[in-house]
Amino acid sequence: MTTTGSYHHGNVRGGLVEAALRLIRTEGPAALSLRAATRSIGVSPSAAYRHFADRDGLLAAVAAAVQGRMAAAMQKYWSDGGETAADHLHAVGLGYIRFALDEPGWFAAFFGPDGGHSVFEENGDAGSGPFGLLNRALDELVEEGALSSAARDGAQWPCWSAVHGFAELASTGPLQYLPGEELWQLAELTVERTVAGVLATGSP
Repeated sequence: MTTTGSYHHGNVRGGLVEAALRLIRTEGPAALSLRAATRSIGVSPSAAYRHFADRDGLLAAVAAAVQGRMAAAMQKYWSDGGETAADHLHAVGLGYIRFALDEPGWFAAFFGPDGGHSVFEENGDAGSGPFGLLNRALDELVEEGALSSAARDGAQWPCWSAVHGFAELASTGPLQYLPGEELWQLAELTVERTVAGVLATGSP
């Protein structure tokens, strides 16, 4: 266990977030408490309240950190995949699901106590998080001429709903009991049909 002295002049806030990430990763959000996080890094509970008003404050910081990790996983799929906008949209979906399957504890904390407002603050190319990457891929479809501006309007929501719904079913729902190879085939099918549905709405 990390000693109190290690954090006395250090980054207590960062230490608490990392401790919370460790707890949630293995046991899910229900395992998180300020007391458990402070005990993990060897500081007093009063030290935590200097940085977080309550458990929800810490959980919100954890959700933001999880969003960053998910975005990195999605970006890897983006970088390793093809070059077209459709390839990028496909990579965004698969990266999202892969993260949910690999890190179900973190995925369960993805939206945080605010209902995920911070996730959806990002728009278009300006966003580097999961929602921003989705918007970037859709905007690229418009730039390539594969999707009209009218069809682009609101397209992020059915895309997000399809992929997130599958991720929920696969990480904590009934699909989690399927063999890994079969589950991943269904993930690919879900993403492929989602991308096909977007493209079927028509080019300009």
